[in-house]
Amino acid sequence: MFVPSQYREPDVSWMVDLMRDNPLALMASNGTAADGPYATHLPVITDPGWEGPPAADLAGMLLLGHMNRANPHWSALEDGQTILLTFTGPHAYVSPTVYDITPAAPTWNFTSVHVRGTVEKIATTEETLEVVKSTVRAYEKEFGDSWDMNASLDYFRKIVPGVGAFHVRVTRAEAMFKLSQEQSPEVRDRVVRSFAGRGCTRHAQAADLMTRLP
Repeated sequence: MFVPSQYREPDVSWMVDLMRDNPLALMASNGTAADGPYATHLPVITDPGWEGPPAADLAGMLLLGHMNRANPHWSALEDGQTILLTFTGPHAYVSPTVYDITPAAPTWNFTSVHVRGTVEKIATTEETLEVVKSTVRAYEKEFGDSWDMNASLDYFRKIVPGVGAFHVRVTRAEAMFKLSQEQSPEVRDRVVRSFAGRGCTRHAQAADLMTRLP
């Protein structure tokens, strides 16, 4: 990913937070000459057993993911293969009308993290079940403690044979936080106020990130 210097993440924590807050990643990997590349949207979490802190480029971080085994992408994956995971965060169109200056050009503010790593497919049913359970724990906690998955574990075991789970050992990651850094403080403030007033979650999230830029 091409990242101009002014759009690089302020701190590695920004990358980690974006990945955790936007866990539906796009996994891309090479296929055959006939098939071309594969791409699959799937949930990806940090392995609960991984111990930080993260490196500046996330090298060494361990991630977990899973997909449907019926997906041809699963059959095409090989242990040790390098894959790309793309996480997309808040983004929004910026109209020149917001700038209140002339000349001006429209643009798109956006946030994204690209993670490269080597994949290792998980072989056993019990290990695959643990990946599913870890994913549930990671995101069900946002809803409190009203649902106990233990009552559904027998059902989980029935569907897990159709699930393909894997580890990804991160080799490097890079992020782009394009949030009007090239503009003057006055223009950035107008963009923030425009986003915050849109009544849309992703606009509000983009505005919040802009206010936190160092």
